[in-house]
Amino acid sequence: MAAKALQTDATGRPAVGTAASPRRLLAMAVVLFLAWPLAAQMGKGPIGVPAQKLGAQVPLNLAFRDEFDRPVTLGSFFNQGKPVILTLVYYECPMLCSEVLNGLSSSMRMLPFELGKQYDVVTVSFNPKDTTEVGRAKKRGYLQRYGHPEAANGWHFLVGEEANIHALTEAVGFHYQWDPQYQQYAHPAVIMVLTTDGRIAQYYYGVDYPPRDLRLGLVQASHDRIGTVVDQVLLYCYHYDPRTGRYGAVIGNVLKAAGAATVLILGSVLVFFFRHEPRKRTGQV
Repeated sequence: MAAKALQTDATGRPAVGTAASPRRLLAMAVVLFLAWPLAAQMGKGPIGVPAQKLGAQVPLNLAFRDEFDRPVTLGSFFNQGKPVILTLVYYECPMLCSEVLNGLSSSMRMLPFELGKQYDVVTVSFNPKDTTEVGRAKKRGYLQRYGHPEAANGWHFLVGEEANIHALTEAVGFHYQWDPQYQQYAHPAVIMVLTTDGRIAQYYYGVDYPPRDLRLGLVQASHDRIGTVVDQVLLYCYHYDPRTGRYGAVIGNVLKAAGAATVLILGSVLVFFFRHEPRKRTGQV
């Protein structure tokens, strides 16, 4: 069921500058091997990548329970003006969901932003049978992998009722299906970046997420509330391509930026010489 989505991810997902580890390549191969007959048996074809709904509003009134069994709404994670990374997984997933969360935590370690201060992560299980106890255990494990236990207030692991789960997955275009024979869900591998008011800004596919792309995605989704001048220049030169889930260079803007930098450097040199030339002459007389 996830075969087509996973194949697309494996061949088209953004590179992080280094080759994928043999363990991850093997994991993806096993998922493909298992998912294709699963899809064929169900007779509905493989589940594809999410139907992108860029700019769509996530329903903020949906109710869930967090890893401490406290009632929360999605809107409670958007009241501090921070962008949110949304991940849809199920906690008993034998392979792919762990790879998604592993890839995300690895990329997050490379970001200059602090989880919980400049952005949050909300992980929602799409299995209505998952429990808060399992979510709490997942949180401990991934915070340890992330390496910053002090960021516990920034990563939330939610469970919910089927109606609310369905409303959320439909809102973001995420499709999944349970196979009773294999006793597992077929689903795509993807994370989403949401704006400070809960709108879908970007989709990133696969199990590896380039830190530069994720960084720019968060800056853009924050409406420039986080990031530096360098990030703003990069956003001018690189635009998000929803077809690939990557930021690519816009040649025209790169040339404009390079031209502006050249003019600025030459202007600075001329100003320097004009300011210092009279002093030289005065000293020689």
